Amino acid sequence: MIVSAMTMISRVMGLVRDAVVANLLGAGLAADVFLFANRIPNFLRRLFAEGAFAQAFVPVLSEIKEQHGDDKVRIFVGQAAGTLGTILLCVTLLGVVGSPVIAALFGTGWFIEWWQGGENAEKFELASTLLKFTFPYLFFVSLVALSGAILNVYNKFAAAAFTPVLLNIAIISCAILMHNNFENGAYALAIGVFVGGVAQLLFQVPFLLRIGMLQKPTFAWHSPEVTKVRKLMLPAMFGVSISQINLLLDTVIASLLVTGSIAWLYYSDRLIEFPLGLFGIGIATVILPTLSKLHANNAAEDFQVTLDWGVRFVLFLGFPAMAGLMVISPLIITVLFDHGAFSTGEVDHVKAVSLGVVAYSVGLVSFMLIKVLAPGFYARQDTKTPVKIGIVTLILNMVFNIALAPFIGYLGLALATSLSASCNAYLLYYHLRKRSVFTVSSFTYWFALKCIVASIVMGLSVWYVSGQFNWHSWVFIEQVGLLGTLLVLAMALYFFIVFVLGVRVKTIKDVRL
Repeated sequence: MIVSAMTMISRVMGLVRDAVVANLLGAGLAADVFLFANRIPNFLRRLFAEGAFAQAFVPVLSEIKEQHGDDKVRIFVGQAAGTLGTILLCVTLLGVVGSPVIAALFGTGWFIEWWQGGENAEKFELASTLLKFTFPYLFFVSLVALSGAILNVYNKFAAAAFTPVLLNIAIISCAILMHNNFENGAYALAIGVFVGGVAQLLFQVPFLLRIGMLQKPTFAWHSPEVTKVRKLMLPAMFGVSISQINLLLDTVIASLLVTGSIAWLYYSDRLIEFPLGLFGIGIATVILPTLSKLHANNAAEDFQVTLDWGVRFVLFLGFPAMAGLMVISPLIITVLFDHGAFSTGEVDHVKAVSLGVVAYSVGLVSFMLIKVLAPGFYARQDTKTPVKIGIVTLILNMVFNIALAPFIGYLGLALATSLSASCNAYLLYYHLRKRSVFTVSSFTYWFALKCIVASIVMGLSVWYVSGQFNWHSWVFIEQVGLLGTLLVLAMALYFFIVFVLGVRVKTIKDVRL
C-alpha cells in the first residue's frame, strides 16, 4: 500500500507532465523527436538498471543480509556502486558523443530521410541534439535504481517509490519556465530530463545515510559477490525487461510510419503505465525482496503462497483497469491531452491515441502478471529460464509486428506488444509450474472468474452511461466532472459486484486463506 500510494503520486504527476508535453508539442514532429530522445535512455535504464541489475542485485543482497549481516552488506554496496558507476559513466560518455549514431540506429526512418534530403530530415538532426541532453539521465537514474533496491531490501519502500515524482516536477518546471527561451520547446523538456536525474539521485542520499548504507564506491569487478551479480545480469536483461525491448522495436518500426505514430504510441502507453505502475510494479517492488528472503530460508510453501497472493492482487485490479481504459479512454485523453498544440491540425489525435489504448489494454493483465511471475525466477537466482522465454517472446513480437503493422499501422505495433506479453506471462507461469515452484490455486482461479464477470458488467455499464452524453462539445470543467463521475460509478459498481460474488477484504489482504 505504501508503494502504491507513492507510485500513485508519481503517476498522477506523470500524467500532468504528459499533459504539459501534449500542450507544448502536440503530437507532431517535435513530440515524436522528444519522446524518441527520452525513450532511449529510459529503455536502457529499465533494461540495465531496473531490469537486469536490480533483479540480479536484490537476491544477492538479500542473501548476504540474511547470512552475513549488515557489515558485509556495506562492503558489497560500495563495490556494486563503484563498479556500476564506472561502467555507466563510460556508457554515458559514449552515448553523448555518439548521439548521431544512436539516432540513426533507433530512428532508421528519420536517418534515411536525412540521408536522402527528405522533408523529415530535421527529425534526425533534432533527435541527435536532444539525445545529448537526455542520455546522461541513464547515469543518474541507474544509481537511483541501485539506491532504491538497497532501501527496499531494508523495507524502506516510500522513499524509492516517491523518487520518480522529482523527474516529473523537473520536466514540468523546465517546460513552463524555459520553453520561451528556445525556438523548439523540446529543448526545455530535454533539459528537464537531465535536471530530474540529478534531483532523483540527490534525494536518495539522506535515506541511505539513515540506514548506514552510503558507502564509498570502489571498483571491484572481480569481487565474488559482484561477479555473481554480473553472471545473473546478462540473462536478466531479456527477462523482466522484455516489454521494454518490444516497445523500442515498436519505436524503430514506427519511425517508418506516418508522422505522429511514435507520439500516439507514447500517449497510449502512458495511460497503460498508470495502472501498471500503480499496481503491477508496486507488487513487484515488494515481492522480490520477500521471495528472495523466503528462498534463502528454504521456505518453499511460503514462496508458493506469496506468489499466489501476488497473482490474486494484480488480477483483482488489472481486469477492471483494462475494462475501464477500453470504454472511457477517449474522454480521459480529451481531458488530459486535448489542449494547445495537441488539438491543432487535421488529424484526430484523440481517436488515434484512444485506439492505441484499446490495443495496449488487451495485454494489461499480462503486463502485470509478468511483474509478479518474473521475480519467482530471480528470487531463486535463476536468470537462464527468463532469458529463453525472452528470446521466444522477442521473436513472436517481431512476427506479430510484421503481420499486423502493414495493415493497421501503429495499432498493429501496440497489439503485437500485447500479444507477445500474453505469451511471455504464460511461458513464465508454465515453467514455474513445471518445476513445482508455483501453481495457481483453485481459489485464485475462481477469484479471477469473479473479477472478470464484475469487470465486464462494470465496463458495459460505464460505456452505456457515457454514451448518453454529447461530452465532445462540452467545456473542459464539464468534461472533468463527467470523468470523475464515471470513475466513481465504475469503482462503486465493481466493488459492489465482487462483494456480491463473495469477495471480501481478507481475500485481498491475507496472503494465506
